[in-house]
Amino acid sequence: MATNGNGNGANSGQGKLGMPGLQIQGGAAIVAPVAAFQGAIPPNALVVVPVNKPTDELKAKLSEGPLVVTQDQLWQLLGFNGPAVQVMDDQGRPLAIGLEDLLAGLEKHWNEDQNDLNRGRIYAQELLKHQRVQRAEQVLSKLVAKGGSGDDWLALGIAQLQQDKHDKAEATLKGAMSLLKDNPYPSLHLARLAHKKEDRAAEDENITKALATDPGCVDAWAYLYQTVRDRDGEDKALEALEERSKGQRNAAPWVAAQGFYAGKEATRPKAIEFALRGVASNEDDPVALLCLSALYGQAGQLDKVVELLGKHENKMTGHLHLANNYFEALFQTRQIDKVTRLLNALAGSGNKEVKQFAIQRSQLVAQYLQQQQARLAAAAKA
Repeated sequence: MATNGNGNGANSGQGKLGMPGLQIQGGAAIVAPVAAFQGAIPPNALVVVPVNKPTDELKAKLSEGPLVVTQDQLWQLLGFNGPAVQVMDDQGRPLAIGLEDLLAGLEKHWNEDQNDLNRGRIYAQELLKHQRVQRAEQVLSKLVAKGGSGDDWLALGIAQLQQDKHDKAEATLKGAMSLLKDNPYPSLHLARLAHKKEDRAAEDENITKALATDPGCVDAWAYLYQTVRDRDGEDKALEALEERSKGQRNAAPWVAAQGFYAGKEATRPKAIEFALRGVASNEDDPVALLCLSALYGQAGQLDKVVELLGKHENKMTGHLHLANNYFEALFQTRQIDKVTRLLNALAGSGNKEVKQFAIQRSQLVAQYLQQQQARLAAAAKA
């Protein structure tokens, strides 16, 4: 069985399936025996093996030729009830399960003991993640009624806001704000609510509250930048960041700004400019270092990644992503001595993820060195 590996939408591939090098486009899957691709399987196809035995109906249809199926039908063919999602088992190992089965299992677990609020929180979290907002609101309302935490109030307010229940959301988010005095997100979502209601004064007031609550909140600075940019243009947005951050040793404004330009190659130099300002504002901020090193890596400037992060190896035992960026730059530039020293240091980390990273990458380096030795031995014989 071969399928198209692209996104959503109808299949728009042209030509016959047997044509060599056929490029399939679109998002519907083409189900066909491998023999149907006489020249070669298209390079952007995925070969999938059904978990369930194909039905007699499907076999009959395939005997007539290739069959186009929707993504939902494809998940069903693969034995999943709904789209496949990845979860962890009780041993911490990843496994795939159908979304509907996951939600049904979590709901059953919650209904077995609704006094265990953590069961409800896990269920509500998955509902929000997969855009089942109405059901999430129902579960979160029960949590709040049972004396839930400020985070439960905040999640409920977000669910209500996503459904444009403005009055309910406002009351809930204000309740969350009173419970979460050091959390900027109730104010930030109240700003989004004010924006929907076209109340500019309230929006500005809540942005200011969010920044005052946590000046290091990147999301709050991003909201400020986007709001001013949409109203008055990029120059005014930049002025707003500079004015609000004056006198602060704070990389967050510039980390926020670079995010608006990092995704496209054409605007990446501007993103690097902002990221440099972030590091200059606070060179010890791991997030600022991570953003700048990632931008350098995307631009292929690996020497600059090494130069930037080489001064901060002591931070990497507690920051997996920094360690990863530094390792990749060193390994791709074949600085194996430095790679070895880095991995030895990371192996002693108290952070479980960093330690596991060091073990896995050590195996990769060992494999690379073995291959190099094999090539040298073959060359010597030749």
